[in-house]
Amino acid sequence: MLPPLLDICYNLPMFRMWGKIIRHNRMLKDHVVCDPSDRGRTLKVYAALEEICHEFDLGIPIWLDSNISEFKRISKTRFTKDSFMEDIPFDYLEIQIIEEDQLFR
Repeated sequence: MLPPLLDICYNLPMFRMWGKIIRHNRMLKDHVVCDPSDRGRTLKVYAALEEICHEFDLGIPIWLDSNISEFKRISKTRFTKDSFMEDIPFDYLEIQIIEEDQLFR
């Protein structure tokens, strides 16, 4: 039996985004954000990124043009040191949408 929150995250169709911190081709940390709300896709992405950064104790990265175009094409992007105001002790933060609401597919 899954805990109530996990049961919601894995049994209902909803928006889920996966954030990973990568250093030397190894995943150091990861976090999945579940959002069952009826907000728009863009708001869900920004809210999920904010939660991931809070979980990893990071500042929110700046979306460069390359991040935006890559995310629009494949629903995945990497934020390197160029996207952060502070120094980062890893190679990049990668975010990826792993499940979307039926409405946005």
